[in-house]
Amino acid sequence: MNRLLLALLSLLGVACVPLSVQAQVDTPPSATPAAASSAAFLDLRAQAPIQGDAAAGSAKDGVCSACHGPQGIAIAPNFPNLAGQSATYLYVQLKAFHQGQRSDPIMSGQAAPLTDTDMRDIATHYASLAPKPSGPTDASSRGAQLFLTGDPERGIPPCQGCHGSDALGPRVQPARSPHPPWSTIPRLRGQSAIYLTKRLTDFRNGVRPGSSNTRIMEGVARSLDDEDVQALAAYLSSL
Repeated sequence: MNRLLLALLSLLGVACVPLSVQAQVDTPPSATPAAASSAAFLDLRAQAPIQGDAAAGSAKDGVCSACHGPQGIAIAPNFPNLAGQSATYLYVQLKAFHQGQRSDPIMSGQAAPLTDTDMRDIATHYASLAPKPSGPTDASSRGAQLFLTGDPERGIPPCQGCHGSDALGPRVQPARSPHPPWSTIPRLRGQSAIYLTKRLTDFRNGVRPGSSNTRIMEGVARSLDDEDVQALAAYLSSL
């Protein structure tokens, strides 16, 4: 297990829950909203990279493309781009909506009827698509400084520590161990400022911590003020 991740989780009070126990308390697709609200906490530290059928996923993404675009580039700035994301990251997000750890007026309903195979296939499909083309970078901006070096005096860690120096997300390196936790961390490069601002604000406000990754982000986001959030969102959206 990555020592930095373990230290952060321990500091934030996240207990390690074996996947075998986690599977026993998964909320079934037919669960009521009341049952979904008590869905089991997702401990992603032992989540192995997933595999799916991209071609099958392409045939199942009709509803998804209405918001996220036929090529995985969102049609409006309040929706995230999915193209080029880690398949494992996309899978665990679908699973969180499906089981109730995450709640959204649109996504909760769309994910509810999906089978585990459906989620793997759809995630693999979007992971196979070409991401949004890169834009120019401003390494001198406040957002760049926060992302690359953080602000030690205020207890803000550098975002690149988990999301990669180029905001493309971490790369799975089979020669190094362990690597599974990093496959659940998203690519941030090129996401819209509106979407990023909302997500960072949600983390800062303590929206239900349904997973170990969410718990980490809540701890980090609490150290950000409004100007920090805007600076980070502007920087990442410009990449």
